[in-house]
Amino acid sequence: MISIIIPTLNEAERLPGLLTDLRAGGAVAEIIVADGGSTDSTAAIAREMGAHVVHAARGRGHQIATGVAVASGQTLLFLHADSRFPPSGLARIRGMLAARPEAVGGNFRLDFDGGTGFDAWLTRFYAWIRARGFYYGDSGIFVRRSVYQRIGGMQPIALMEDYDFVRRLERAGPTICIDDPPLVTSSRRFTGRSPVAIVAGWLRIHALFHLGVSPDRLARIYDGAKARRV
Repeated sequence: MISIIIPTLNEAERLPGLLTDLRAGGAVAEIIVADGGSTDSTAAIAREMGAHVVHAARGRGHQIATGVAVASGQTLLFLHADSRFPPSGLARIRGMLAARPEAVGGNFRLDFDGGTGFDAWLTRFYAWIRARGFYYGDSGIFVRRSVYQRIGGMQPIALMEDYDFVRRLERAGPTICIDDPPLVTSSRRFTGRSPVAIVAGWLRIHALFHLGVSPDRLARIYDGAKARRV
C-alpha cells in the first residue's frame, strides 16, 4: 500500500481538490494530513474527506516526519496541498517500482499552472534540473519505506528539508521520474513577483545552505524576504 503524507497549514481552499484527485484515482491508499497548526478549517475538511489527520510542529520537515511515523504503507508519497494529482498517478508509482526493483524512489514531472511565460519557463527548467538529479517536494517525491528508513528519513529542519532529502535519496540508488502523467502544482507563490528576484533568491538560499548556514537561519532569511514582499 502507498501512504500519502500531505503537510498542511491553512489549506482549506486548496486541499479539497487534491483529496478529490486522490480518491478519483480508484487505487487504495492511506492518506495522512499532517497539519502544522492551521487556524482555518483544513483539519476538519481533511477528516470529512476521509483523511487521517495528525498534528505536528510547524514546518514541512517536522510534519512529514510526523506523518511517516503513523503511516503503514511500504511506499511513501509526499504531496503539497496545492498540487493536483493525476488519476493514474498511484498506479504509475506501483507499476514503475514493481518493474524496477533496483529503484529507491523518485518523483513526477512537474507542470506549473499559472499560464504565464515564467510558468512555462519554470516547467522547462524543472525538467532540465531533474535530468541532473535535482527536484523538490512540490514534484511528488515517493520512496520505498525501507529506503526512507535507511537514509535517515525526512529531517525536521526549518528549510531545505526536501533538497536535503533528495540529495540523500539520489545517493542511495537509481530513481524514477514519471513523465506521463505529470503532477500539476500551483504558481501562487510567484504571483506579482519579479522572475529575476525569484531566481536570485533561490540561488542565494542554495549557496548559503552549501556554505553551511543553519536551516534555522535560512528560514529567517526566507521569511524576512517574504515579509518584505507582503
